[in-house]
Amino acid sequence: MTLTALPSKTVSAAGHRTHYLEAGAGAGRPLVLLHGSGPGVSASANWSGVMPRLAETHHVFAPDLAGFGDTVVEDGVQYDIKLWVRQLVEFLDAVGLESATLVGNSFGGGLSLATALRHADRIDALVLLGTPAGTFEMTEGLRSGWYYEPDRAEMERILRLFPYDKDLVTPEMVEARYLASAGEGRQEAYRRLLPEPGPRDTPVRGVPEAALATIDLPALVLHGREDPVIPVEVGWRLATSMPNAEMHVFGNCGHWVQLERSQRFVELVTSFVRTLP
Repeated sequence: MTLTALPSKTVSAAGHRTHYLEAGAGAGRPLVLLHGSGPGVSASANWSGVMPRLAETHHVFAPDLAGFGDTVVEDGVQYDIKLWVRQLVEFLDAVGLESATLVGNSFGGGLSLATALRHADRIDALVLLGTPAGTFEMTEGLRSGWYYEPDRAEMERILRLFPYDKDLVTPEMVEARYLASAGEGRQEAYRRLLPEPGPRDTPVRGVPEAALATIDLPALVLHGREDPVIPVEVGWRLATSMPNAEMHVFGNCGHWVQLERSQRFVELVTSFVRTLP
């Protein structure tokens, strides 16, 4: 995968020098793209393949959340969902956005939901990709990142857990993610961000259905039918719990909707946002 170069900037949010990508100045509503989690994950790794196309019609922002990409972990800070919600809201303030459509991938989708529960007035709509919700069983894709030690072969093994078509995992992708994960202290920092996962039958708990039912924002749920990381049943639960949600399921698609079905992803997002009141 060749990453498209995009302008990058920094602002201060929640006490972190927050790195972000910015593209476009279209007339459409602003979009804030929120990446997933895992070793070597960043806004660029998740979104640079689709940002230029989204930026043809929208002003698009993609921050590195605290502890990921070029937004480093700070000493003495407790990393939890409250911190990331505060960082996101302060990021919106720093870049001058009163509100935006949040496009969240996996962990970024969970952050989008948490922000909607606390700051719905800052959100126009939600686009949720492979997003955890309710309770489901721990998967190997979720477990593997925490136990990862920087190694190219292990990085390739982990990455191949995610897409339906394993050929999507190229040597260039492996090398980029490995290098991003291999800096001094990076994996130790990553483990500070998330609790150690339990055995494979440990329940994973996302936002409960009762809380989801209180989120009345327009929402588009996107999920790969063969997603091995967050099962498609979880996406269905999400879509049926939120009163104003619709869902699109991609056949022959795993966890990386925006990479595996990039053109259709862009079409669905832009069409959905265009219909917002």
